[in-house]
Amino acid sequence: MRLGVGAAVVRGELVSGDVDVEDGVVTAVGLAGGGSSRIAVPGFVDLQVNGFAGVDFLAASRGDYDRAGEALLEGGVTSYQPTFITAPEATLVEALREVPESTQIIGAHIEGPFLSPDRLGTHPAASRREPDLALLERLLAATRVTQLTLAPELAGADALVEHAVGCGIVVAAGHTNATAAEADHAFDLGVSTVVHLFNAMRPFRSRDPGIVGVALTRRDVTVQLIVDGHHLSDETVRLIWAAAGGRAALVTDATAGAGGGAGTYQLGDVEVEVADGVPMREDGVFAGTVLTMLDAMRNLHAFGVPLEQAVGAATEVPARIVRRPDLGVLDVGTRADVVVLDDRLEITQVLAGGMAYVVA
Repeated sequence: MRLGVGAAVVRGELVSGDVDVEDGVVTAVGLAGGGSSRIAVPGFVDLQVNGFAGVDFLAASRGDYDRAGEALLEGGVTSYQPTFITAPEATLVEALREVPESTQIIGAHIEGPFLSPDRLGTHPAASRREPDLALLERLLAATRVTQLTLAPELAGADALVEHAVGCGIVVAAGHTNATAAEADHAFDLGVSTVVHLFNAMRPFRSRDPGIVGVALTRRDVTVQLIVDGHHLSDETVRLIWAAAGGRAALVTDATAGAGGGAGTYQLGDVEVEVADGVPMREDGVFAGTVLTMLDAMRNLHAFGVPLEQAVGAATEVPARIVRRPDLGVLDVGTRADVVVLDDRLEITQVLAGGMAYVVA
């Protein structure tokens, strides 16, 4: 099946020509005769999705996952990690057990409850816990976990990092008050990435760069950022890209209000009001986003980042973070997870495993 595109982003490079897909696999790129301004890019990979299309994953049924997954596909997200914020243990375990087996779901992302009490953001303080290896083991037993986010400076966090890394789980730092020295220690121990950089963490200061300064200057650390026009200033996005372009991944941190309109939604036990495109708690604290990955990619591109690199931040880099080289890439022999964009960067078609889900 020819996609009828004029170019494709192939392993980070824009290659002229059409793309052919057969039996769920990309069989050719750079074919003559595409004759179109449309571009094929890899399917988007989102590592932080708390909910979508009215679905909150902390309270989701299998049917809810079908609905959210379909809506995510329509937005070009062919792979994602359902993310679970801090909640009582029973709630977390029950929610984790509901995560279905799906080619679209990479695995579960547990964000908390082992977070800094000083950097909780919208995470409920009542459910925050000090590092507890037995509790972590019970959470990991509930489903296939692929990412754990914690505050690595907490007493006892080293044991959790070592256990999770030993289980093949990606360990991220987030909601953290770590100093530069504590961050370096965590990265040496096995923490490999930082979630929503600059948000809910120790701020960067001239003589106290904290975890932000270390993450931006260590080449072995990847960073994740929310480019929604609210969580980061334009200058901060440009700073991150100047320091960490190529190892910076876009995430949405989407909540149930994403893909919907203004109104009231749930994020676990937290009631969230969406107004003017921003979800907030009643006290004015940001509560995730209503961002789509398509908009995150377009927003980054609008900063002057070349399209191929902006696409990479939404595809190849997040796939690399979770050690899935089979995701976020378009090339001969790869699974046909493909998004087709027109010259306005609007989606005209989405393929997941070669199956077409959206045709505009």
